[in-house]
Amino acid sequence: MDIRGFSAVISGGASGLGAATARRIVEAGGLVTILDRDGEKAKALAAELGGGTDYVVADVSDESEVQAAIDVALGHGPLRAVINCAGIGIAERTIGRDGTPHSLSGFDRIIKVNLIGTFNLLRLGASAINKSEPLEFGERGVIINTASIAAYDGQIGQLAYSASKGAIVGMTLPAARDLSAAGIRVVTIAPGIMDTPLLGQLPDQIREMLASGVPFPHRLGVPEDFASMAMEIIRNGYINGEVIRLDGALRMPPK
Repeated sequence: MDIRGFSAVISGGASGLGAATARRIVEAGGLVTILDRDGEKAKALAAELGGGTDYVVADVSDESEVQAAIDVALGHGPLRAVINCAGIGIAERTIGRDGTPHSLSGFDRIIKVNLIGTFNLLRLGASAINKSEPLEFGERGVIINTASIAAYDGQIGQLAYSASKGAIVGMTLPAARDLSAAGIRVVTIAPGIMDTPLLGQLPDQIREMLASGVPFPHRLGVPEDFASMAMEIIRNGYINGEVIRLDGALRMPPK
């Protein structure tokens, strides 16, 4: 699918993986609507990327706010791509060293943002894409979700995060099957250790240690790696119902 002249919505699009993907789509001639809770960053990126780029301040788990972002995107052109990059994480064991149980509120927050937020944009985005005229082979568009290798290799303290990302992996095939009649593909990217702003807060020594643990290449992933994969998924109409690990062959140890 050629994204030129078509709209895309990217959640978490103001920074990290989402911002890199927004840049690549705009470079390819697409029209991007950035959905993010950080209005200042979203506004700045939209201004940087120029005409055809818009932004909406929204919580991905809020139905009306996400629908508002989709409506903005539809105002620029037919919606063909929805990319879920919004996500958060916490570090908390099932029971702490003192025997205290994992907080229910912490688990609920991770599930609400990562899983329910992804599903919310997926379902509303699919409904909007379905209104577009079919292209070659009947394709109307694509939905790209972001999981994590923690869905498979969850570490100590990642119970809530791994649960949310594992559920996104589990949604991929049934969503692709559900949406096949509409000509909408669903693909999930499961990144490894990515050099995002969150990871940038760690000391250089820790970052170097993490990079050295990647079999090859011996480096952290960068947002551009994710954006490149997202663009290939958009372009290649035969990628569907799949979860693609993007991790340099890394398999995470327990801790």
